[in-house]
Amino acid sequence: MRKLLENKTALITGASRGIGRATAVTFAREGAYVGLNYRSNDSAAQETLEMVQQHSDGLLLQADVSQEDEVISMVEELAGERNTIDIVVNNAGIYKRATVDDKTLGDWRQVLDVNLTGSYLVAKHALPHVPDGGRLIFISSQRGFKGSPHGADYAASKAGVLGLMRSLARELAKRDITSNAVAPGTIDTDMISGLSGERRKKYIRRIPMKRLGRPEEIADACLYLASDMASYVTGETVNVNGGLYIH
Repeated sequence: MRKLLENKTALITGASRGIGRATAVTFAREGAYVGLNYRSNDSAAQETLEMVQQHSDGLLLQADVSQEDEVISMVEELAGERNTIDIVVNNAGIYKRATVDDKTLGDWRQVLDVNLTGSYLVAKHALPHVPDGGRLIFISSQRGFKGSPHGADYAASKAGVLGLMRSLARELAKRDITSNAVAPGTIDTDMISGLSGERRKKYIRRIPMKRLGRPEEIADACLYLASDMASYVTGETVNVNGGLYIH
């Protein structure tokens, strides 16, 4: 049976762990060659590559997505290797927990630079290599809809990602390139694993399905958007949150 992403090349940012790693492995399992972006964790990135290579093949691409020169080099390296970038998943992101009163301007700028400007830079410089019919996928967050009392910068960046995604959907429709987002709820990643037992339980109590999401469940949503099954879907956000935010 033909795999969903057979002969496709994907670029996934923030691929060394969590949602990015799960998406990379899922895409590889479905036949994609995967460009694995990471910023600094060499060992984690190598682990992801080894997991990808159990199914397909890939390339490690070290770059800080907030730095334009590094993004350009990353994109050119992957495009030079594969001659095309069919799918772009903008997943790289950071979160700094603090109220507005306690948050520094430097913190604010860093979060916006990575989460929002980074998504813009990767999309901008990848697009010349994305063929007609390609796919752009942005990882947003339910906090981009409902805000965050200890992460105004994060919520603002993730809301901004949705505006970027929708704008690109309109710009690129004439090329049959789709632009969509996935908005995860509370997912069992490193960000959550560091919480105390009671705080973790508090998060779970808020979720109607009474459990945390798995990174693989976000990866499956990305797979749908990357595949031919979503060829007429653009400008949309897939909410994967166990009922935490319904609208």
